[in-house]
Amino acid sequence: MLSVYTVRIEADRDEAPYLLSNGNPVEAFGIKDTNRHYAIWNDPFPKPAYLFALVGGKLDYIEEPFKTASGKHVMLRIFVEPGKTQLAGFAMDALKRSMRWDEKVFGCEYDLDVFHIVAVSDFNMGAMENKGLNIFNDKYVLASPETATDIDYENIEAIIAHEYFHNWTGDRITCRDWFQLCLKEGLTVFRDQEFSSDERSRPVERIGDVRRLKSFQFAEDAGPLAHPVRPDTYREINNFYTVTVYEKGAEVVRMLKTLLGERGFRKGMDLYFKRHDGDAATIEDFLKCFADANKRDLAQFARWYSQAGTPELAVRGTYDAKAKTYTLDIEQMVPPTPGQSAKQPMVIPLKLGLLDGKGRDLALKDAKGKPVPGNLIVLDKAAQKFVFGGVKEKPAISINRGFSAPVKLVTNFGEDNLLFLAKHDSDAFNRYDAVEQLSMQSLAASAQGANAAPDALIEALSNALDNAALDDAFLAQLFSLPDESDIAQRIGKNIDPDAILAARKKVKRDIGTALKDKLAARYQALTSRRPYAPDARSAGQRAFRNSCLDLLAATGEQAEYLRAFTQFEEADNMTDRMAALGVLSQYPIPEREKALTAFEARYRNDPLVLDKWFAVQARIAEPDTLERIHKLMEHPAFSMTNPNRMRSLIGVFAAGNASQFNRPDGKGYAFIADTVLGLDSKNPQVAARLLSAFKSWRMLEPSRRALAEKELKRIAETPGLSPDVTDIASRSLA
Repeated sequence: MLSVYTVRIEADRDEAPYLLSNGNPVEAFGIKDTNRHYAIWNDPFPKPAYLFALVGGKLDYIEEPFKTASGKHVMLRIFVEPGKTQLAGFAMDALKRSMRWDEKVFGCEYDLDVFHIVAVSDFNMGAMENKGLNIFNDKYVLASPETATDIDYENIEAIIAHEYFHNWTGDRITCRDWFQLCLKEGLTVFRDQEFSSDERSRPVERIGDVRRLKSFQFAEDAGPLAHPVRPDTYREINNFYTVTVYEKGAEVVRMLKTLLGERGFRKGMDLYFKRHDGDAATIEDFLKCFADANKRDLAQFARWYSQAGTPELAVRGTYDAKAKTYTLDIEQMVPPTPGQSAKQPMVIPLKLGLLDGKGRDLALKDAKGKPVPGNLIVLDKAAQKFVFGGVKEKPAISINRGFSAPVKLVTNFGEDNLLFLAKHDSDAFNRYDAVEQLSMQSLAASAQGANAAPDALIEALSNALDNAALDDAFLAQLFSLPDESDIAQRIGKNIDPDAILAARKKVKRDIGTALKDKLAARYQALTSRRPYAPDARSAGQRAFRNSCLDLLAATGEQAEYLRAFTQFEEADNMTDRMAALGVLSQYPIPEREKALTAFEARYRNDPLVLDKWFAVQARIAEPDTLERIHKLMEHPAFSMTNPNRMRSLIGVFAAGNASQFNRPDGKGYAFIADTVLGLDSKNPQVAARLLSAFKSWRMLEPSRRALAEKELKRIAETPGLSPDVTDIASRSLA
């Protein structure tokens, strides 16, 4: 139900000097003989009620003009809590770059006379795209080198862009109903990922996006909370603002672009904007635009929106030296998920490369000698055979380049193929992925009792250190081991989180010890005295330098702990200071407590920075961490009513400290269950998010599994639960 809104706001001038709503300002006057005033706003664009916003309060702001591509003048303002305007400059710059990018890449121009952002410290979400008046958690607006890390700057840039891009994909074209949530969120995540790729490093952005997808969305697909990108039922819509709707939804849009090509995708988007501007649309409307613009049948592709689960591909490669052919036999399977036991074959686009003995890409031709367009094969049956001709020697195979489809691969290519790709693949993502797979093999084997050194992984990483062509941001990703949840997914069942933690420590120590001299040399070479700047190149250098620091400390040598402590004391920016604190926090050494104490003393009056201090302690993987958290909950800066505080301490413990959340005595589960029950009546959205930490409980070994189930049942049987928590508890136990 779309409506045009005209809004009159009246308030005491002292209590609310600023009165804001959607659209354009019409008039604002004081009321005669009183201390009251009013403002009238009109939004000429029809919108559903959920996009309505109204703000009244004491705020400061910064403003800058913006001239659109067609010459329209727009005033941009970012409102913040009093005294914080000096921290909003980067957000303003990100906003202007987002607006210009959307004009150039998608032809989308801003349509009102003003664009306002209001950033406040108590907000359940990251941000909200209300038309012309975006509401933000100030975590994603405020930044300075002293208070924000490079990751904070990247997140601010991406989320500012995301909410602005909603102006067209979410506001001008909105959703017919909540079942279409992915129509705006998946599409807009894809758009903000493309923006970040153009602003920074496209390969590094892709690697980061896929790492998040595998860590969180693949885990969601594998557990009791699995659901399609477009769910067909929901009990509480707040619980469907999920990584499946957002990140997997973005992957579906990306596959559409891969299938149709750059021009075909743009034709479909242009038709979507033209045909549905002012509409409340559906996924069917969206796909029909691409089908009509490109004369393609997308009926089978639409299964990506209706079938839950991560497709699994069994891939077998065979080389025929006599016929000079290489054959791929591929079978696809989508595992059963809650409510969906039988699945139909998906449309899966796979970008492919065959490499000769020197690592050069071969010209990909089919069995008849015709070039394979875009080096793309498309799987749309349960089992298919692809034959490539003119292959004069047994090639190395690079499949699913750029992660062209969100699938899991099981291949017969072997470790030698991975090591070759790690050294030679021209596709940056698959080069990274080869190292990641070597890491995962070593980590999973170690967690399951193997004691061998990760020789192939160390060889690949050593080769990367010697390769001057690889940039620092890419190397930082290459040297960041998979986290504990990724390893658990790889093992798949009867998970022992303590064994996974021990395996990760061992492999880090093996790498740090074997490559110590090279890592120390790179760490020193990347040490810079230049003033801090959040640009991509400088951020990449800091990221790789801090990866080196982490691996050097893993050797367990006192000199390396002192190196980390020295960096903590001498750092002139939050990125290096937090990286050093994060390294020190992993070890029970005196320098850890010294650094934690110094950090708290320095930033005790800055809530956003203290969130980092809470979070780093919540991740400490030691038996006394739960006791530490109870003490931190008594800290003057901690508040159960502030979503940021809750997420930084208790949320990080539940989602980011696998060994201690999954303590063998069950106390981690009981703590989170108690917190959920205590919080539910005050903030059910945050309580439900905390409860989702149990999403992988069925993968645990039997003893932990029983303890987790006991706490889930205790929650589910508690009378008077909110719909939010009831929904997560019931689906987790189903």
